Amino acid sequence: MHVHHLLQENSIANTFIAQLRDVKVQNDRLRFRKNIERLGEILGYELSKNFSFGEAEVQTPLGTANLPLHKEELVICSILRAGLPLHNGLLNYFDAADNSFISAYRHHPNDNEEFEILVEYLASPSLEGKTLILADPMLATGRSFVNVLQALETMGRPKEIHLVSVIAAREGIEHLQENFPENSHLWVATIDEKLDERGYIVPGLGDAGDLCFGSKMQH
Repeated sequence: MHVHHLLQENSIANTFIAQLRDVKVQNDRLRFRKNIERLGEILGYELSKNFSFGEAEVQTPLGTANLPLHKEELVICSILRAGLPLHNGLLNYFDAADNSFISAYRHHPNDNEEFEILVEYLASPSLEGKTLILADPMLATGRSFVNVLQALETMGRPKEIHLVSVIAAREGIEHLQENFPENSHLWVATIDEKLDERGYIVPGLGDAGDLCFGSKMQH
């Protein structure tokens, strides 16, 4: 897997990450969602540089212009529910893409820190021969991405896979490298050092789904 780490170079993305982490800013859900959306746009722009391009002729009022345009058939798949703002950011740039939605959540069967990832809902077009973009803002253990990839196998085999996250833990990246095809790409804004005993990213930012949409009841 090819890992692309956005914050290896300083940019305006630093500001959006800082606001996402800041407990004084997190109470503003609209701002939190918007910053994830902005980072989706930035990460989408960066990953678009890996697309295949072909020359296209565009008619202007004064003549014609030849421009290289991407030729990818895209499917953006977000992992519900935290992935929705990130999905919107990607869709802002790839507005002709098809869309897929899948649920994945942590289930604690023994009411302790141990958990399994359950996938219960999937709506997707065919992925056969297409470029798949998987979006989830937090890459912690990596198990959600792996389970989602397995659930999508019935939808066809994509030509290429791009994963998009805002914050990742190194353990999660290592898990993906063991379970995703070698030619896959991970686009991540920033990488944190570790997970805590509950499997949450440290320093991270907390539960992205709750911060976007409000707290949820466990089941």
